[in-house]
Amino acid sequence: MKTARVTFSIGVASVALLTACMHTGDKTQGTATQLKAAAPAAMSGKCDDIAVKFKYDNVRISSSVAVAAGAVAVSGAPNAPKTAYDAPAHCLVKGVMDERKGADGKNYAIGFEMRLPMQWNGRFYYQANGGLDGSVQVALGALGGGPLTGALHQGFAVISSDAGHAGNQNPSFGGDPEARQNYGYGAVAKLTPMAKNLIATAYGKAPDRSYIGGCSNGGRHTMVAASRFTDQYDGYLVGAPGYRLPQAALAQVWGSGQWKDLAPETPLAASSLNHPFVPNVKLTDISLGFNADDRQIVANAILAKCDALDGATDGMVQNVAACQKAFDVQRDVPTCTVGRNGKCLGVLQKNTIAKVFAGGKTTDGKPFYASFPYDPGVAGANWAAWKYQNSQALDPGALSYVFNSPLREVKAFATNYDELHAGIYAKPAGFSESSDDTMSPPSHDKPMYMNALQKRGAKMLTYHGVSDPVFSEADTRAWVDRVNQVVPNGSNVVRHFSVPGMNHCSGGPAADQFDALTPLVQWVEQGIAPQSIAASVRGAGNAGGVNAELPKTWAANRTRPLCAYPAVAQYKGSGSLEDAASFSCK
Repeated sequence: MKTARVTFSIGVASVALLTACMHTGDKTQGTATQLKAAAPAAMSGKCDDIAVKFKYDNVRISSSVAVAAGAVAVSGAPNAPKTAYDAPAHCLVKGVMDERKGADGKNYAIGFEMRLPMQWNGRFYYQANGGLDGSVQVALGALGGGPLTGALHQGFAVISSDAGHAGNQNPSFGGDPEARQNYGYGAVAKLTPMAKNLIATAYGKAPDRSYIGGCSNGGRHTMVAASRFTDQYDGYLVGAPGYRLPQAALAQVWGSGQWKDLAPETPLAASSLNHPFVPNVKLTDISLGFNADDRQIVANAILAKCDALDGATDGMVQNVAACQKAFDVQRDVPTCTVGRNGKCLGVLQKNTIAKVFAGGKTTDGKPFYASFPYDPGVAGANWAAWKYQNSQALDPGALSYVFNSPLREVKAFATNYDELHAGIYAKPAGFSESSDDTMSPPSHDKPMYMNALQKRGAKMLTYHGVSDPVFSEADTRAWVDRVNQVVPNGSNVVRHFSVPGMNHCSGGPAADQFDALTPLVQWVEQGIAPQSIAASVRGAGNAGGVNAELPKTWAANRTRPLCAYPAVAQYKGSGSLEDAASFSCK
């Protein structure tokens, strides 16, 4: 088995020259560079010609087809509303890169598609997709959080890929060293210079500004790109980053064992699953010990203790940090003395909830991952799906093939957690890196690489649902704190936006519809640092898809500001509780 390594084709040299030209005119201010705004351009030839004209090592373009302006369906894409996005007239280019036979005997390639608008804004957007990848999602540059538009709609040239393996969410690719590395960071390394060359072919110039973004694993891809490819992107849009993906998967499997101890073993029907590679697996319904009614009891207790901390009793907890100090699940949730009556929880239930939210640990006390903040979004359906179903159907497979050494079969409710934790940091035979090396940003505990981004003038904007059940929002805030410790004036290079109530990338009782890309572009190209981001709920009639979990007392168009951490949205003391104008970031 050969050791995997990332290789760049000779086309990179031409991109280096194009990149040098791209920064002509940028103004240096002290130690940081103020980046020049992108200039628009029209496609220089016919779309059909791109498949013939474009040449790049180890790339085969299968088609280039003109697409008329109008709606493009994205139903079924991870973390996106099941609706259609409005796209301008564009050229759809499909192809594959690095076709090869893997060490495991399987055929591999990096599949991709690019959508190139006929009227281009001069910008490139790398759409980093979620989960275990394995399929080429529609390259619209979807922004997460239930948006109405994406980067393509705004005029970006957008690329999407399968990260180097086929088979949506199937983890077996992890047995091949290069496929695993491509999933970790290699696909971004290889596709980025290729995409910039393709853009130069289509428009006669390379992109003036380049952006990369995604949510969940897409957020991880983006954060890893910031650490490894600091000279390739000007803006990084990081949503709910699983930047410690192997550790989070282990925490999920560990947590499933805790929930199982609360629940009788009642198998779920196979038809209730929606995971392509486990269609016939029956899961244990571990939600029975902490069911929807129980979770609402906890959510109500959190609201009773924390809702008014931001000055408004509105069903939303804006002051996340203050809430963690104010709320105690043991003290503030009523304890049942005889049976469960829908208003209280048993002692074992409360002990388990406290244990899972505090985070799993090895037998010597070393944390597997991170603790999770208390937030009313614990009542969300997405919260339950990740904690109860995905922890059995997705995470064990990922740990078996992708996140551990040696390769092994990991089952739900595994008990060898210490061994699995150690395996994250071990190198499998025939691999050049451990899972942690491949999946996480190098030196994420001391992110000095952010100094390089700041000096270049690049920016990072992060957002994360406070009730994310799989990747902890507290972990993202802790990473931002570490940046501020090692980077002078760290808020000039990274800003974080908590989304109260939101589950994993969207959903929950939250204002989860927002455009974070436009503020990022303004920050990169105009120097306007975002103090807040406008967000709205997705009530009845919302074109981006209705959020069925919104409380009936909320207006269908409620708005809120998402504030740059550590500021929080504070009620001004007067004005409608449905209007963002009644709140300020303090």
